Amino acid sequence: MLNKDEGAIRAAVLAVNDGLVSNFSLVMGVAGSTVGAEIVTIAGLAGLLAGAFSMAAGEYISVRSQREIYENQILKLRKSILGDSTAGKRYLTEFYVDKGIPAVEADRLSSHMMRNPDYVLDTVALDKLGLSSGQLGSPYKAAISSFFSFVIGAIVPLLPYIIGLGSQSFILSAALSAIALILVGGSVAKVSGRSILIGSIRMLVIGSAAAAVTFGIGRLIGIELIG
Repeated sequence: MLNKDEGAIRAAVLAVNDGLVSNFSLVMGVAGSTVGAEIVTIAGLAGLLAGAFSMAAGEYISVRSQREIYENQILKLRKSILGDSTAGKRYLTEFYVDKGIPAVEADRLSSHMMRNPDYVLDTVALDKLGLSSGQLGSPYKAAISSFFSFVIGAIVPLLPYIIGLGSQSFILSAALSAIALILVGGSVAKVSGRSILIGSIRMLVIGSAAAAVTFGIGRLIGIELIG
């Protein structure tokens, strides 16, 4: 299981990736329809904000739900373990024996630990549920992190249009996005423990393919509208 810091890093990297790929595709699709740079900028900003708020809301709900499920399970453990001190002590004794501690020492240790209910709950939760309260992040922090991470990725294809580079905006947008895809793909691969080179190439191919398809669709729509 990822610890809290690793999980936060992974979520941030994936949010950057989502923002980059989705808005790169959107910008290329709108640009392909031969509309003006102003329309591309407006559409890109709309996609950036819509995606960022959607990502933040989804991450908040996910982390919040995880906390509520954990808290409900902890409440049940509190009632079953701490509600009956004899059962709680017996569970701890068996727990320490399973860890290789002699029965007499385990019994003495469990008697001592029953004086600290919070520690008992954390120990039982880690054993039964595979996690502790310290591994659950804040839903607010998760939402804010996802929002800004998505924005960082989504703004890359828009930068040339925001700056107002005219006819060069399209080419520079594609170039900047390609570089970002390579960097993000490598980062995702590193976090996942996979080949950075393969991850970079794969992300570049997938992201470019998505952008190319939307560009083609946009061009067809644009030609149809003009015709």
